[in-house]
Amino acid sequence: MGKTWPLQDAKARLSELVRAAEKEPQFITLRGNEKVVVVSASEYRRLHEVGGDKSFYEIWRSAPTVPEFELPPRPNEPMRKIDFE
Repeated sequence: MGKTWPLQDAKARLSELVRAAEKEPQFITLRGNEKVVVVSASEYRRLHEVGGDKSFYEIWRSAPTVPEFELPPRPNEPMRKIDFE
């Protein structure tokens, strides 16, 4: 896993961030939460070629099936009420 950069540091040290991203993904955080990942152009192309122009649904549908896998039946109970106040 690559280095994590607070946004302020990423802006101030952009050249260093780009050089590091050529070796491994770099994570940029905003207020402590990961927001974006910077990857090299070659890694981006590799990841993009995996799916090509297919949608997520098309990729998901083309995945191999696992015949022995079966979801358990849903319980036949009424839904619980949730208070959104």
